[in-house]
Amino acid sequence: MWQASSVLIALGVLAPVVSLIWLALGADWAHWKHLVQYVLPDAALNTAMLMGGVGVLTLVVGTGCAWLVSAHDFPGRKLLHWALLLPLAMPAYIVAFAYLDLLHPIGPVQGALRWMLGYSSPREWRLPDLRSMGGAIFVLGFVLYPYVYMTARAMFMTQPAHLMEAARMLGESRWGAFRRVALPMARPALAVGLSLALLETLNDIGASEFLGVNTLTVSVYTTWITRTDLAGAAQIACSMLLVVIALVWLERHARRHQRYGSAQRMRAIQPERLHGAKAWLATLFTALPVLIGFIAPAAYLCWETYKRLSQGQGVSTGLWMSLGNTLTLALGVTVVTVIAGLIIAWATRNGVSTRHPSRWQARVATLGYAIPGTVLAIGLLTPALALDGGIARLLNLTGLPLMALGVILVVACSIRFLVIPVGGIESGLQRIPSTLEQASRLLGETAFGTLLRVHLPLLKPAVATSALLVFVDAMKELPATLLLRPANFDTLATWLYAEAARGTYEEGAVAALLIVVAGLLPVVLLAKTQLQPTTQTLENPQD
Repeated sequence: MWQASSVLIALGVLAPVVSLIWLALGADWAHWKHLVQYVLPDAALNTAMLMGGVGVLTLVVGTGCAWLVSAHDFPGRKLLHWALLLPLAMPAYIVAFAYLDLLHPIGPVQGALRWMLGYSSPREWRLPDLRSMGGAIFVLGFVLYPYVYMTARAMFMTQPAHLMEAARMLGESRWGAFRRVALPMARPALAVGLSLALLETLNDIGASEFLGVNTLTVSVYTTWITRTDLAGAAQIACSMLLVVIALVWLERHARRHQRYGSAQRMRAIQPERLHGAKAWLATLFTALPVLIGFIAPAAYLCWETYKRLSQGQGVSTGLWMSLGNTLTLALGVTVVTVIAGLIIAWATRNGVSTRHPSRWQARVATLGYAIPGTVLAIGLLTPALALDGGIARLLNLTGLPLMALGVILVVACSIRFLVIPVGGIESGLQRIPSTLEQASRLLGETAFGTLLRVHLPLLKPAVATSALLVFVDAMKELPATLLLRPANFDTLATWLYAEAARGTYEEGAVAALLIVVAGLLPVVLLAKTQLQPTTQTLENPQD
């Protein structure tokens, strides 16, 4: 039963991809011709430029910050080593929303700069327009660099100090030792972090649209919603799948060599104390990403919320309803996703190699996270509507009950975030000795009873962590929610999207602040579990 349920879930994850390809190939040839001539060149070029710019910025900022806090000691390092994760709590569309107001020609930042420089009007002096490719790279780069920082920091923390010392003894400068020893060893981790940042860039729709950059994701949305051309949207989505496959290959290829940089039972790198100008430059370099990616937009949201509440305007009924819808959706996605993850992890547990064919469903079930929300929504629509129509006819109902109740949206979000509980619960199960299950079965307990009475109590931390991460991700999800939500159903993310599209920021700031506060929970969790300082010294077994 467990295997059959696990296989069914994996087939459910595959269904949108198969449906998408079928939909794209079944379209008229004229669609392809129009797409190749007028849509794909511009959208593909913009996407490539955006991903290239974001890739370079995240690599420089993430790797530089990770190396500075790992190998050097400077003022503020203990605070900054975890504060550098804070932009993870900020969805890119919220940062874009905040900076559009902050950096407006008549906004507070440019007004202050003109006052300092002696100018009186935006016609005399103004910053470059944020609604541009450069602006999109700036926003996405400073929001997504923590993916590179996190993986690079974990790698630098485990690199043995004697390799760097050997390089220095052979005459290398500190920069040379970093470039020729530490950096090559960290390449697999950097590639993993970079691929995650690029997948998020490809998935983004809010920030790119706010900033006027027509990427493949934006093209899928406008082709479907504005031009009501589902076949054309499916064809663009298929081209995005090629990019996703390339990024997943990059991540998997890099992970094959991830153990290259590990060195168990070796003395870790001890931070070197910096003095004078070097120390303050290091503080500035590591503080700037936190200021741009979190503090400035968060302060703006807090100020706008305070202004609204202090003026007695309060929070509208619509926003309260959006908050209720968001919590309901996130709760439903969390329950479905954790149960599905538990089934898959339990069905593929114990003593089976991660490369064993019987674990294919676990690998397939985790593919959803790599598929952008817009692509997933288009692929899911056709099979979901067919099922919805069948249920309506069977029960003699009018309309589409699954779509109207938000069930299809819950399914889409569950497919996208299934990787979180599968990975978390699998890791938890690997820490439980198989002898416990054997003893339980010898005493006559069934597999379900063993899971219920033996494993679940021990899996509580893994299940709770997975549930928290899924809940927060579902609250922030914008592309799939925008495309598959029922009529007159707004979440905080779609409410903010609508406010920003209309250019009214007042209530949008309140919705954005609520999303950011929720997003802080997993960041605190990550800081506690993933980035503990490596102050301990482990003895070499040969000593």
